[in-house]
Amino acid sequence: MRVAVTGAGGQLGRELMQAHAAWGHNVTGWVHSSAPGDPANQVVVDVTSRDQVLVAVAELEPDVIVHTAAWTDVDGCQQDPQRAMAANGLGTRNVAEAARLVGARVCYVSTDYVFDGGGDSGGPGAGRIDCRPGGGVDGGYWEADTPNPLSVYGRTKLAGEAELDPGATVVRTSWVCGRHGRNFVRTVLGRTGQGIAMKVVDDQFGCPTFADDLAALICRLVAERRPGLFHVTNQGYTSWFGLACETVAAAGLDESLITSISTDDLVPARPAPRPRWSVLDNAALRASGLPELSDYHEPLERLVKELCNS
Repeated sequence: MRVAVTGAGGQLGRELMQAHAAWGHNVTGWVHSSAPGDPANQVVVDVTSRDQVLVAVAELEPDVIVHTAAWTDVDGCQQDPQRAMAANGLGTRNVAEAARLVGARVCYVSTDYVFDGGGDSGGPGAGRIDCRPGGGVDGGYWEADTPNPLSVYGRTKLAGEAELDPGATVVRTSWVCGRHGRNFVRTVLGRTGQGIAMKVVDDQFGCPTFADDLAALICRLVAERRPGLFHVTNQGYTSWFGLACETVAAAGLDESLITSISTDDLVPARPAPRPRWSVLDNAALRASGLPELSDYHEPLERLVKELCNS
């Protein structure tokens, strides 16, 4: 299988490159810019350029395009909606159009931020009491629940979902952490490792997801040509404060460096609103007989150990 991975230089993209190679796929990575020492199977393709995407797909003729490239700076998107729409919405349109011309499937990685984190969100999930801690079954959003993004980032990622054909695969995930790039776990370890105190919000809840686990399951969805929408996260949920405390404890660092704060008390206030409750229930995976990812504590321990020893 010939696979193109957009955003191949990012934390998930790098894991996907390795995972697809392990499956025996012929994988090519698309990166926004090149650097000395880049692998030979990486090419520079700006997904916001329709011409570049059409040419790259025509030359490669992939069977599948795994589309992870996005502008994920939530506050940056809020302050520059035009750039956010170009990257997340129209970039996905370009990928979908090019895929159509060569008969390639698209697997698009989306976000929990398509939901507002409020109460009942409609759809089959309406039978649950609400979508907050303690409400209904586990309170997580199902794939069929109605999105209602609060931020420009969430709206533009949802716009990307709308650009795809019915046979595409959409993977919504949340709070991704991993060995590469910038992410919450690495930031917490870096700052507390230097003895720097952190105030972390305790009223935003979600599912931590680890890039290597996520990449492995995406590869399976791609290999099995599974269409449709899937929520894919590691199991269990916590707050950002809870995740910070668990990260510091796993590293054996000073837990007193982490203190909690409410979102409303942040100074300065963040430009983009965040959902207070964006837990994703992996209902479609279970209904399809596919395995869910492990409880997040297991890969968190693994990641912290690897980062501390590197």
